[in-house]
Amino acid sequence: MDEQVFGGEHHSGKPARPLWNAMSRGFRGRCPHCGEGALFQGFVKVVDRCAVCGEDMHHHRADDLPAYLVVLIVGHIVVGAFMGVEATTTLATWQHLVIWVPLTIASALALLRPVKGAVVGLQWANYMHGFAGEPDALEYHPEAAPRRRKA
Repeated sequence: MDEQVFGGEHHSGKPARPLWNAMSRGFRGRCPHCGEGALFQGFVKVVDRCAVCGEDMHHHRADDLPAYLVVLIVGHIVVGAFMGVEATTTLATWQHLVIWVPLTIASALALLRPVKGAVVGLQWANYMHGFAGEPDALEYHPEAAPRRRKA
């Protein structure tokens, strides 16, 4: 499989879309196509269609990737900070709880929407999950096929 070349063609034969621009726009809560329209209609509910350029967004499949990435990022930051504070100070357990639990929850909630927007931008830039203008084709998997009983 060929790599995406900026300014050239995507491996699907369509014009390459700017990956970092699309992810940056999504991270800021904007349409990955035009950068003008709002990407979200709720906290993490993506709009069905961009109000400015008309790009369809309803078919995106961010699924659990944004939550996984947020846990990965926040976990590394909070655990690293906790270990640094624990190594340099002597706080009681209740003090650690008062500091780290709210910080973890607030950080996760603050990052969830921007990370989901970046994932939708990534999918748009790579023509994934309906962003290519055609429906997703289900791939055949031999283990998923129904088994036949022997007579």
